[in-house]
Amino acid sequence: MRRLKAPPALAILAAAALLGTTAQAANAATPSPTGTTTAAEASVPATVAPATDTPALVDDLAEPVDATIAPDKAAKAHLTGHKDRYKIADPAGTLTTASVDTQGTRETVRLNQKYKGLPVFGAQYVVRMEKKAGKRAVTGTSGSYFTDLDVDTTATPIPADVATSRAVEDVRKSLHPGAAVVAGTPRRGTTPDAAHADLSGTDQGLVVMPTGTGVLARHVLVKGKDVVTGQPVLRDVYVGATNGVTLLSVSRIKTFATAQQAAALAAAGTGVAPRAVSEPPPSGNGTTPVVGEGRSLHGATVPLPLVRIDDAGPYLMIDQTHTLPDGRTVPITTWDARGRDYYELLDGQLPEGVGPFASPSSTLGADLTDAGAVDAAWDAAKVFEWFQTELGRNSLDDDGMPINSIVGITYGGYPFVNAYWDGTRMVYGSGDDEYLPLAADPDVVGHEMTHGVVENSASLVYAGQPGALNEAIADYFGNAIDLDAAGTPMSDPEASLIGGDLCRTLTPTKCALRNLDDGATTADFQHLMDTPQMDDGGVHLNSTIVSGALWDLRQAFGGAVADKIVYRALTDYLTPMSDFVDAREAVLAAAKSSGLSQKDLKVVRAAFDSRGITAKWKANLYGKNTDLLVDRLNTGMYSDMKASMAGGWFTVPRSDANHTQPPSIWVGRTDGKVTPYRISPNDGNPHSFPHTDGKRVVWLSIAVDPDSPTWETNRILSAPVGGGDVEELYSSPYRIDGLAFDGTVVTWSQYDPEQGYRDVVRYLQGSSRTVHTLAHPDWLGNATAPSVRNGKISYVRYEDYPQPDANGNWWSLGVEVYDIATGRTTFAGGDPGAETMSYPQVSGTGVAWVINRDYGRYVDGEWSQGTFNDSVRLFDFATGTSHLLFEENSPQAIRADVLTLSDTTLTVTEEAPADLWLSTGGYPDNALNPKLKQYTFDGTYVGPASCSPGAQMFATAGTGREVIFMDSSAGGFGLAYAKGAKSCT
Repeated sequence: MRRLKAPPALAILAAAALLGTTAQAANAATPSPTGTTTAAEASVPATVAPATDTPALVDDLAEPVDATIAPDKAAKAHLTGHKDRYKIADPAGTLTTASVDTQGTRETVRLNQKYKGLPVFGAQYVVRMEKKAGKRAVTGTSGSYFTDLDVDTTATPIPADVATSRAVEDVRKSLHPGAAVVAGTPRRGTTPDAAHADLSGTDQGLVVMPTGTGVLARHVLVKGKDVVTGQPVLRDVYVGATNGVTLLSVSRIKTFATAQQAAALAAAGTGVAPRAVSEPPPSGNGTTPVVGEGRSLHGATVPLPLVRIDDAGPYLMIDQTHTLPDGRTVPITTWDARGRDYYELLDGQLPEGVGPFASPSSTLGADLTDAGAVDAAWDAAKVFEWFQTELGRNSLDDDGMPINSIVGITYGGYPFVNAYWDGTRMVYGSGDDEYLPLAADPDVVGHEMTHGVVENSASLVYAGQPGALNEAIADYFGNAIDLDAAGTPMSDPEASLIGGDLCRTLTPTKCALRNLDDGATTADFQHLMDTPQMDDGGVHLNSTIVSGALWDLRQAFGGAVADKIVYRALTDYLTPMSDFVDAREAVLAAAKSSGLSQKDLKVVRAAFDSRGITAKWKANLYGKNTDLLVDRLNTGMYSDMKASMAGGWFTVPRSDANHTQPPSIWVGRTDGKVTPYRISPNDGNPHSFPHTDGKRVVWLSIAVDPDSPTWETNRILSAPVGGGDVEELYSSPYRIDGLAFDGTVVTWSQYDPEQGYRDVVRYLQGSSRTVHTLAHPDWLGNATAPSVRNGKISYVRYEDYPQPDANGNWWSLGVEVYDIATGRTTFAGGDPGAETMSYPQVSGTGVAWVINRDYGRYVDGEWSQGTFNDSVRLFDFATGTSHLLFEENSPQAIRADVLTLSDTTLTVTEEAPADLWLSTGGYPDNALNPKLKQYTFDGTYVGPASCSPGAQMFATAGTGREVIFMDSSAGGFGLAYAKGAKSCT
């Protein structure tokens, strides 16, 4: 009897997990305060129509299909013959063959969906078959096929270069979401040198995003590096093809440690001097295999296959002893990249001068041991052999893919305590004085190589739940390979640790980066956005929820059984957008098809039940939180998406349930007595930067405009809080990237080529439409990020500041305050060499901002590592003085992202200390979620702004301690209101 698992009940990209969005909107259409519902106030739908009628899983089949044709043709013929079941109208025309995997009598065919000739993101359907004795039968199917797509693929898209520019800008913004200025970022109209290259984008063509009835999108590959942190950037970004709104951003770099862990390790490390790069191998027409030996970092002497090009040449770390059943050789090469920066690898090529590790003797020297080369070569061979022997897999792609390990990579010349898979190869960091080179632990090597297996099978999207599942499977197999190689029993108290053998002095429990048996359940699931700063939607932070269940299976059944079940689930059932519950169903189906008894299947269910991975949890994952003013915003966490409040009213940007529509502006009461309603036009344009004084709302709208020299028109709009006619206050073809409003003054920052290709701050006052531009009499530097209160406009000045302050310091970043009434400009302060600066916030009593002047920087072309803390500076209007409330190099330093202030209280969005992970052996109690902490103006802590268990971000202050902010506790990010608390214990 066939078993069908119904498709998801609601249409949401990646089963409501990938984008951190929800399957339901917060509010249906509701009356405005005046009792009428206008088009501008109409809500997004309360629910979204199903995206597919195709079942997510069909199992227990035994249906004959033609055995004389190719497997993929047979798979499509089966789907064609059962259209009533699969609802796929034209399998031959809409499905293209992604891969065919044959394991003995089993055949697994993966088929990718296309819509009107365009690929559908993440849409893949799998057909499983058995072929023996000249007969073939379909045993089951699984995956995602979207039946309800209705997309106008002929719609005129915005130019590819405009969409590419939008994608690049969004990635840049996501790297430092609260920063007004990033020092070193190339200014418009300038070309950075290679050492200071920022980001670039390359058009990859049009795709269909399967949200709702589908969205036409442009795929852009963005690469480069973060000029502040030195980290490489390699992301696939999908933007709306007709409006340029970013829908999804996915990293191609799959790291071993989280960004927070890497930061903590870098902050704790004392430094390792970069080593010289090896010379490339000499040329030759042939190679001679040699059995050499080397000593691992853990003291074992191991045999290592090497090659020699000629009798006078060096011995190279190229292993040519591993073969496939058809006789082909799979080379395993260990590349010497000591002293090279991982940014140099982004183009997929090896940097000039990088070759295989070389030795003058077949007995490898201590320098190759210290570099981690011996461990990398030995461990890579063992991982290859394990997959081949235990699971019958012939290399990472199951077709003889060469194995390449790049060893010794640094972080701008400084120690790199991390490792990653970049889509084609493994890259291992240098380690530091505490952490060994990352290839020194077999579970790290197994983890990274398993990413290659995942990419060449289920290809799980590296964001949200699919990304966490990707990490969980990599951890599971990395751990399994390590335990088997060492003969460690599952009962060993340290058996579940990942990376536990990396530290030079710490114990494994302090050293390990993750613990598969940490007890994490879905109650610990962290709702995070798919940005680099938020672990790409929690790919590492949520992974042990699933890997814990898999670990329980290995404890219950042993590796010989559990490993095959998990592997079969990966290669035969999972598809790119599979989520946690899909993994549960896949493992259950794989266990059943492997012959496990009903009693054993109960053990499988119990393993997932104990971690909370159930259909009920999935259905309630994005349940409404009645404590929020708006339960899901579905927008990015950037300064232009902050909420504003005054006079008992709030205003906030909000997108539709699927995050596919541009954000619109919503209004409501902070007491919750008025159901929020939309105030901006429903015109398909993105609306952002909303501000209210309790009477009116002012915001920014960006429209696609083919007649504009920039292909866009930026408009500042205004409307009464109760709804009504929308008034245009100002328009320009040039990007407006900061906006503020207070009573009679509207101010903004704008790129303006007529002002010498600078960013300038402008303002309107009262009912006049006369535009005023702020200009320093002695300097034509850039100005941005304005904030206004009581006729005082604060903003950032950057680039060469014209004069030193009273202490003789020259500033690259500084804050000024312009008083409209007096026409006087006051320098509020800055910090020499500041790397980043948050948007300065002004109140009736002062202006405050966050600075990081020692994050790390280029000095004479070399990267200098700094701290991971921040400084907070405040300028007091009454005294006319500026002082640091927190100094980033002091014992009282904090990790501040952004801040806001009322006339009496400073509210700071703070992250966990950089060294918390090292000092505690893990991040306790969701400590990585940013929290809002409140201080007096002398730096005295008064308590948390809210006791919400979720992430608290991007607050805006009202009166006293009241704030409005983004809150993740309900799933996704909603809008919360709080008045401060004494403590949350």
